[in-house]
Amino acid sequence: MAQEVDVVIVGAGISGLASAIYLKQAGIESFVLLEKGGEVGGTWRENTYPGAACDVPSHLYSFSFEPNPHWSHAFSPQAEILEYLKHCARKYGLLPHLRFHAQVNEAEFDEAQGKWTVRTRDGQRFRARALVLGNGALHLPAFPEIAGRERFQGTAFHSAQWRHDYDLTDKTVAVIGTGASAIQFVPQVAARARKLYLFQRNPPWILPRLDKAFSEARRRLFSRVPGLARLYRSALYWNLEWHAVAFLRKTWFTRLIEWVSRRHLEASVPDVALRARLTPRYRLGCKRVLVSDDYYPALNRPNVELVTEGIESIGPRGVRTRDGVEHEVDAIVYGTGFDVAHYLSPIRIVGREGRELNESWNGTPSTYLGITVSGFPNLFLLMGPNTGLGHNSMIFMIEAQARYAVQCIQALRSQDLRWLDVRPGVQAAFTESLREKMRETVWQTGGCRSWYQTPEGHNVTLWPGFTFDYWLRTRQVHLGDYTVRL
Repeated sequence: MAQEVDVVIVGAGISGLASAIYLKQAGIESFVLLEKGGEVGGTWRENTYPGAACDVPSHLYSFSFEPNPHWSHAFSPQAEILEYLKHCARKYGLLPHLRFHAQVNEAEFDEAQGKWTVRTRDGQRFRARALVLGNGALHLPAFPEIAGRERFQGTAFHSAQWRHDYDLTDKTVAVIGTGASAIQFVPQVAARARKLYLFQRNPPWILPRLDKAFSEARRRLFSRVPGLARLYRSALYWNLEWHAVAFLRKTWFTRLIEWVSRRHLEASVPDVALRARLTPRYRLGCKRVLVSDDYYPALNRPNVELVTEGIESIGPRGVRTRDGVEHEVDAIVYGTGFDVAHYLSPIRIVGREGRELNESWNGTPSTYLGITVSGFPNLFLLMGPNTGLGHNSMIFMIEAQARYAVQCIQALRSQDLRWLDVRPGVQAAFTESLREKMRETVWQTGGCRSWYQTPEGHNVTLWPGFTFDYWLRTRQVHLGDYTVRL
C-alpha cells in the first residue's frame, strides 16, 4: 500500500532541506523527505576526509532565511556545516517528514492520475502529485579507469568514503588526483605519512584562501547588530559575483586573477623546477579554480613527492608510471572527484509514454532552467544540469530553484491541475541558448577538458552567466511555458 502525499522530496542535503522549508512556508505540509543515509546533510554528511571545508565564505554558504552569526571561520569546516543543516531541520520542523535509510530506486509517472509512484530499495512506496529530486552529485565517487586497480593488496579508498579506521601515520601513501578535495586532505596526510606520492595529471589554478578565525567579539556583533550579517553576506555575494566576468570572456580581469595565482605559487614554492610542474598550461577557470593556503607548502615537505609521469597501471604493491617506475605504497587515496554527469542514473525515472529519463538524455541532459524536463510532468530537479557555478555560492542557485518548484506545486494545488509539462519547444530554445552562450566561455575555449563536459565536449554542468540573471529567470513561473492538464 502506497503512502499518499502531495510531494516527495529525494535527498535531505541542502537542496532537499531548502525545498521542504519553502513548502512549509507556503503552507504545504503533506510531503516526505526520503534520505538514503541515517541523518541529514548530503554532501556534508558523506565527505568527512581530514581538512574537509567549504571553499565559499561561511556567511554566503548558508540559507538566506537562516543566517548564522556563530560561524567560527571565514570558511566553514565540514562538521560545522553539518551541524548547521541539522539545526535547520530541527528549527523548521522537518524531522517528522524525514524517512531515513530510504534509498529511492524508481519513480514512475501515471498520466491518468497525474501522480508519481516512488519506490525505495527496501520496498516502501509513495504516491505524490509532485516529485522533487534534491539528491545532488557530490557524493557519488568517481574512480579513474586505471588497469589493475582492483589488484592492489593494500588499503585503498576514495576521499568521499574516508577510512577513519585506517591510520595513515608513518605509512607510504599514494594520492591520485589534485582536485578540490585533494588539496584539502593532502596537507593533513602529508603531516602524518612517512612518504606521500602525489600523482598529478594537470596542475590546478590555486588562489590564496585567506581563511581566518572569527573572534568572539566579531561573532557577537553579527549576532546583536540588526542587519549586519545580512549586509556582510551581500558584500560577499557581489564581490564573488563579478568574478563571473573572468569565465564568460577573456578580459584584463582574467589576466589579473591569473597573476595573483602565479604570485601565490611563487611565494609558496621556492623550488623553480617544482614550481614549473605546478604551473597550469590552460586558462584560469577552464577547470575548477581552487583556494588553499596550505597545499603548496605541503608539497615542499621532504616526505612529499610530486609525480607528473602518467600512471600506467596499479599492481598488488603500488602504482606503476609510464616511465617504468614502481611506487610501492601501503595505501592509495583517490581524490578523483565525483560522477556528476550520471548523478540520476541510480534512479529509474519513467515519465509520459514510458520514457526513461537517462535514456532520453542519452548522456547529454536537456532541461528547462535546469529544473523541469519535457515529458516528465511535475518533476523538479535541484542542482540540475547547467546550474552549477564556478564563482559564487550554490545555495543561492538552490534557493532560486526550490522557490520555482514550490510555485509550480502551488499552481498544481490551487488550480487543481493534474500536471504541468514544459513544452518541448521552450526546452529546446533554452538548451540552444545555453550552448550559444557557452561557446565563448573559458570552459569551452580555455585549452582543457574537464568533468564539466560530456565526452562529446558539451558543458552540461555550469551556468554560463551571472547568478542574478538566473534569479530573475526563475523568480516567477510562467504557465505559458508549460502544457497543462486539468
